[in-house]
Amino acid sequence: MLKFDLLQTDPASHARRGRLTLNHGVVETPIFMPVGTYGTVKGVTPTSLEDMGAQIILGNTFHLWMRPGLDVMAQFGGLHQFEKWDKPILTDSGGFQVWSLGEMRKIAEEGVKFSSPVNGDKLFLTPEISMQIQTVLNSDIVMQFDECTPYISVEPKTKGQLTTEAEARYSMELSLRWAKRCQAEFTKLENPNALFGIVQGGMFEHLRQESLEQLVAMDFPGYAVGGVSVGEPKDEMLRIMAHTPHQLPAHKPRYLMGVGTPEDLVQGVAEGVDMFDCVMPTRNARNGTLFTRFGDLKIRNARHKLDEQPLDASCTCYACAGAPAAGSGVAWAQGGRGGFSRAYLHHLDRCGEMLGPMLASIHNLHYYLNLMSEVRAALDVGQFGAFVAQFKADRARGV
Repeated sequence: MLKFDLLQTDPASHARRGRLTLNHGVVETPIFMPVGTYGTVKGVTPTSLEDMGAQIILGNTFHLWMRPGLDVMAQFGGLHQFEKWDKPILTDSGGFQVWSLGEMRKIAEEGVKFSSPVNGDKLFLTPEISMQIQTVLNSDIVMQFDECTPYISVEPKTKGQLTTEAEARYSMELSLRWAKRCQAEFTKLENPNALFGIVQGGMFEHLRQESLEQLVAMDFPGYAVGGVSVGEPKDEMLRIMAHTPHQLPAHKPRYLMGVGTPEDLVQGVAEGVDMFDCVMPTRNARNGTLFTRFGDLKIRNARHKLDEQPLDASCTCYACAGAPAAGSGVAWAQGGRGGFSRAYLHHLDRCGEMLGPMLASIHNLHYYLNLMSEVRAALDVGQFGAFVAQFKADRARGV
């Protein structure tokens, strides 16, 4: 079902190196997980994902329930065969998507009523139904159905104001009750995969602590920290990141949901996080923002019109270097397939050519996955602190 081996720890931080064994393969941690909402990571083929070192990707319970539907998923025996990905998959429970519907949904003890954003059908999503959907999807890691506590209240009496402690407590306690129901249904369905609990509590550390302690008592195979990166200021997110992950059981994997920038990932590792996901690499790629070792690059800027450099001369992705063979070094200047100039990517973006965001997505995902590979290598040799210092210096240098 799930096996987690803790291989190395950093004495100067909470950073750790691990290995996660799941039904569809082994995942080396810390790891970044590309987001494939509808059964695909936007603009990137499964082969490209494997080439850039992706070990596990995400699928989305809510959206796959809407389209193509469980009948299609069942026919293909789950999401792996449907999207032709034979490595592990984690699926979101649908809680975040329900949260994002705002006033279009009605939350009650039993579950959430809402209108389908696809065709307007009246739908009802419960912890039990979420477990049933994810069982059909056959994802290696199943997330509990939770109520994502907003930073800004959507309640009629306090709408537009900061979520109160009372509102955050109600949401957190509801998620705990739903966690028990998820666990019961997951067991009833005899799902052979792993179910993670999700720590909630908003921006209140004592509520996070209560949530954490009660979830740990339920003995889930792994745990996630949810309800961050939901509109709060960065310092608030960092405060919760510093409080919660390292207090979760050391012998189980820890997942920080929906985070974030390269700096957030490195800081998250230092706080004891093993697993990350975020739409930022692909979303920013589609909007012309590229992540590089030496800072972020806006490919739409006119200064790139005649620039013959690659996005990042230290990068070995297809967009930068034409994906040279292992050990061949950076080969972008030698021509051949791939290894495109900033001028060419600028041109594609300005013309609205679909190849532009595809190449940008390949680069950004490669950068994130390579960053985590470098983190793992630094932890392996006890040099995480030195790595962090060099990472910050490089990123501050600018492109």
